[in-house]
Amino acid sequence: MKKFLAMILALAMVLSMVACSKKPAKDPNQGNTDNPGQTETITDPDKINDEMTSEDGKYEIAFITDVGQLKDKSFNQGAWEGVQKYAEENKITHKYYKPEEASDAGYLAAIDLAVSGGAKIVVTPGYLFEVAVYEAQTKYPDVKFILLDGAPHTADYATYETKTNVASVMYAEEESGYLAGYAAVKDGFTKLGFMGGMAVPAVQAFGYGYLQGINAAAEELGLDSVDVTYHYTGDFAENDTNKATAKTMYQEGTEVIFACGGSVGKSVMAAASEAAAKVIGVDVDQRYDSDTVITSATKGLGNSVVTVLTSIYDGTFESTYGGKTTYFTAANNGVGLPTEVLDGSSDNAFDRFAKFTKEDYDKVYATLVDGSVDPVRTITVAADTGIATADELVSGLGLTKVNVTVR
Repeated sequence: MKKFLAMILALAMVLSMVACSKKPAKDPNQGNTDNPGQTETITDPDKINDEMTSEDGKYEIAFITDVGQLKDKSFNQGAWEGVQKYAEENKITHKYYKPEEASDAGYLAAIDLAVSGGAKIVVTPGYLFEVAVYEAQTKYPDVKFILLDGAPHTADYATYETKTNVASVMYAEEESGYLAGYAAVKDGFTKLGFMGGMAVPAVQAFGYGYLQGINAAAEELGLDSVDVTYHYTGDFAENDTNKATAKTMYQEGTEVIFACGGSVGKSVMAAASEAAAKVIGVDVDQRYDSDTVITSATKGLGNSVVTVLTSIYDGTFESTYGGKTTYFTAANNGVGLPTEVLDGSSDNAFDRFAKFTKEDYDKVYATLVDGSVDPVRTITVAADTGIATADELVSGLGLTKVNVTVR
C-alpha cells in the first residue's frame, strides 16, 4: 500500500490526502479539534490576482500550488483565495509559486524559492507536500508553514513529526459527503453516481460519507432501495474519457453524479449539460461553474487559511495550531454545503433543489454537530489500489438501502 501511495505522489494532481480519520491519527502531535472555523467563501474567479506588488521584491506570505492550475475552481483556488483575502485586507505582500515538477524535490525547491523571496509564511495545499514540509520545517525553523490536508512525514512513512512552526489542517470529508448524499435523496433522486479521482483517503472519505448520507435519507423516507454507480477515474483530469464515463452513467439512468476528482468535475458537468442531468460539486461551491451543479460538498479551505494566518499575526499560533493537527468539521463549521450565493444571482443557496430546503439542511447538519450522526471515515479494503468492492462498501458502511455497482 505504501508503495502504491508513493506512486500516487508522483501522479496525482489536485485532491489532497487525509492521513487518518478525524479521531485517531498517525501524526503523534495531533491536537486541536475544537478551534472555530468558518464556511467557505468563494469570490469571483475572474478577480483572482497573482500577487500583491512588492516594492523590494520580497513577499511575506507565499502560496505553493500543487501541479494543478491556480484557478482550478477547486482546491488550489479555494486555498489561494484565503491567502488573498487575509493578505489584502491586512496589506501584506503575497505571491504564489508553482513547482516545476511533481516530486518531493520539486515541492521543496518551490518552498526554497519562496523563502529566498522573503516568505515568512508558506501555505501548501495537500498531501503532496507532506514530505517537502517535513524537510522544510527543520530547514527553515523561523518560517511558519500551513499544510492543508496533510501531516509532515518522511518519504518512507516511518516518521511523522509536526514541529511547532507547522500547522497541519485537515477536514472531515465524510461529513461533507454525507450531507451531499442525504440532500440528493431527500430531494427525490433515487439513481445516483459517484466519480472519484484516485482512491486516496480524502476521496474515499467523501465517497463513503456520500453513501451513508444516501442510506440515511432512504431509511427516513421509507424507500425500498436507491441505486448508486460508484467509480474511480484513476486521475484528476478533464478529458474525453471521463466525460464519456459520465455520459454513459447518465444514459443508464443516473440522475446526479457526485464529481469528486478535481478537474474530473469539468468532464462530468459537460456530460450533464448534454444529458440535462445534475452534478454535485466538491471542495468549493461549484454552482458558479455550471447550471447543472445543484450543490457542493465543501471544505472551508479559504477560511481555514484565514483562521490560521490570523493566529500567526495575533500571536496565538503556537498555543492553537503550531505543532498540532487541527480538524475542521461540522462541529467547528469547517465543512458543509453552501448556504449563501455570493454572486448575487439568488438569495437562496438551495434554489437548485426541488424539495430540499435550508431548514432541512440545518436539521441534518445539527446531527453532525451534536455527534448523534458520526459517519464512518475508513473501512477495510483488500485491494492495494484502495478501491473497495461493492460488498466491502455495503458491509463496511452498514448500508441497508443502497444497491451499489462498482465500475
